[in-house]
Order: sequence, then C-alpha cells, then structure tokens
Amino acid sequence: MNKALSLTITPRAQTGRSASRRVRKANQIPAILYGKHTTPQTLSVDAPELIRLLKAVAGRALLIELVRKDKAEKALSFLQEIQRDPITDKYLHVDLQEVKADEKLEINVPIALIGEAFGVKQQAGVLEIATHTVRIRCLPKDLPPVVEVDISELKINETMKIANLKAIAGVEYRDLPGQPVVSVLSVEEQTIPDAAAATPSAGAAAPAAGAAAKPAAGAAAAAKPAAGAAAKPAAGAAKPAAPAKK
Repeated sequence: MNKALSLTITPRAQTGRSASRRVRKANQIPAILYGKHTTPQTLSVDAPELIRLLKAVAGRALLIELVRKDKAEKALSFLQEIQRDPITDKYLHVDLQEVKADEKLEINVPIALIGEAFGVKQQAGVLEIATHTVRIRCLPKDLPPVVEVDISELKINETMKIANLKAIAGVEYRDLPGQPVVSVLSVEEQTIPDAAAATPSAGAAAPAAGAAAKPAAGAAAAAKPAAGAAAKPAAGAAKPAAPAKK
C-alpha cells in the first residue's frame, strides 16, 4: 500500500448554511465523514492544509489518514467529493469516505495513457478518450494511484476496452467489459464537387429560363387582339360625326 497522506480534522457540532459560513470565515472548510460501519460525522478542516493535500494528491486515488484533535485513534479514508464555488473557485465542502484496512472498497481511479498510439503517429488517426476513470474494487493495500493504459500498439479504427486493460494484482474491474476506454479514429477527407457534378445544375437552369421566356412571348401575342379590339370601335365611332357639318 502506498504511504497514506494525513489530514487533521476537527469535530463540528453546528450544521446548516449559517454555521458553514461561519466555518469558512474562520479559514476552515466544512466536511463530512461517512462509512459503512459509522454514522456520518460533521467536521471541519483547515483550508491551507486541505489545499496542500490536494496538490499532493494531484488527481490520483490515494488514501488519507485522518488525524483527530479529540481522539488518539486515526481513521483511513479517501476523497469522495469536493465542492467548489463556480464563481470564486473557493472550496465549499469536502466529503470523506472511511475505509477499513481489511475490507475491500470500490473507488473510481483515473486512467493514465502511456505512449503514443501507432494509429496516430503512423496512420494520421485521431485519438478519442471515451472514459477518464475506471471503477475498481480492492483492499486498501492494493489500491493503485492510477490505472496505466499502454496505447502504443493501438492502430487506426481500433478500440481498447475494459476487458483489454492490464490485470493488476488484487484489483477487480467493476465496469462492463465491453465499455470503450480509448480509440483511434480515421479522419474522413471532404471532397470538393468537380465540374461534372456541377453540369446537371447548369442544365437544370436552362428549362427554367425557357419556361420563363415562353409565357412572356405568349403574353405579348395575347396583347395584339386587345389592341385591335380597341381600334375598331374607335374608327367606327368617327363616322356618325361627319353629317353634323351640313
């Protein structure tokens, strides 16, 4: 088992939003500890100490030894969840899960990719990561900080799944065997339409132009009878006006 990090915790009697705000004003972070065999305990941790701890953890799955100010006994735990303010990015709350040294635990462990995929380096593929963590079950002494995945032999259009991960002593993978972890995808080239492909569209424009021209010509021809009809009554109307001069 990797050497556990330590964190000093202080029991906290008051709960609620107002109490949590007072804790944060005192440069403390509200926390809670829960486990399989214990009732949830409200705590507070020193903010600078928590920041130093998180830098040491660096996103890995590591056990944390909790040092109590009110008791000599120590508890073993890991970080379950950390809440941060979306605007100020300050730490708001920490969830710790207690574990026993002789009992198996389930935890999400980050995946660390090793090497450069052959399909990316030699075949111009694109690496796609389907999952960044894997669920495992093991004893605390067998907990790996990360699960290393060697992708150096991964070729284009190939996928590495949970079933393909390297076996780790004392560790059981809990995700579905067929769940994808990382793939190398091919890049489809976009083709530009050539002149032959553009010919049908040009030909389609010709009937449209002809169709528009014929009605226009027909409309002009239809206008001739209308003009003649108007001229005949006008000429006939001039004859009765001549006898009026006598």
